[in-house]
Amino acid sequence: MQTFAIDVRGVTKKFGARTVVNNIAMQVRPGEIYGFLGPNGSGKTTFLRMLCGLLRPDGGEGTCLGLDFRTQSAEIKKRVGYMTQRFSFYEDLTIEENLDFIARLYGMPDRRAAVQKSLARLGMIGRRRQLAGTLSGGWKKRLALAACLIHGPQLLLLDEPTAGVDPKARRDFWEEIHKLSAAGLTFLITTHYMDEAARCHRLGYIAYGNLLSHGRVDEVVQAAKLTTWEVTGEHLWVLADKIRGRPGVEQVVAFGLTLHVSGRDAEKLHASITPLQTDDHQWSKIEPGLEDVFISLMETAKDNFS
Repeated sequence: MQTFAIDVRGVTKKFGARTVVNNIAMQVRPGEIYGFLGPNGSGKTTFLRMLCGLLRPDGGEGTCLGLDFRTQSAEIKKRVGYMTQRFSFYEDLTIEENLDFIARLYGMPDRRAAVQKSLARLGMIGRRRQLAGTLSGGWKKRLALAACLIHGPQLLLLDEPTAGVDPKARRDFWEEIHKLSAAGLTFLITTHYMDEAARCHRLGYIAYGNLLSHGRVDEVVQAAKLTTWEVTGEHLWVLADKIRGRPGVEQVVAFGLTLHVSGRDAEKLHASITPLQTDDHQWSKIEPGLEDVFISLMETAKDNFS
């Protein structure tokens, strides 16, 4: 029988009359990197906070690390590392002092050894006396990850961990995530970056509280049943205005020097674009990418504020 690090169903949370997480089920295997995607306000952070016991769900059942996520939240907190979107450490303390403070909070018996191990693991020995407030965005994220790891958790919940950092820092951060995953650590990561989503083992897409799609990247793309045409040529913005609103055309999106024209009804889409396929532009049918799929899912989702 498969044992899951996260195995929950029916997870629901309401704020007043508004349902921000609606009947979500999720299973994440040990050592897996599970990407959690969706627009701002879709319920991703609320879901993470319920999993680690910071927010009480209104409905649902299941386990996190084998513990009942509704009744054993205190024990779950000891085994989970949670990295918030905002930098939440003392900027007037050094890296080493911040990590020592976190080790104190967890009541670790040998704090000094734990701090040194954490500094070494993420290559921060040389910066250990640098004030946290003087760190670049990438190093602040590295400090946050070190703090999440200091108590030896089994699961990391990372909420948009690389937002606002440069591409190299993002790449280095993800290389560390994959090393930790290979060593058996489980990740649930929210992100808006499609290249990061593609680096996850499996994905879930949430919009306005509803889980719309989940699975491996190829499974998510295939399940969308989206037909996409790529267009190149001159004055694409003029062509885009002509295409939008035609039967079968669900989205027209600029990608650099090309347009991606997509829809779920392949026949209607083809009939609508055929009159526009002149010598002025080059049309080719392509496999839709994750961004095509997620834009489509977002545009067809119902806003829970309405």
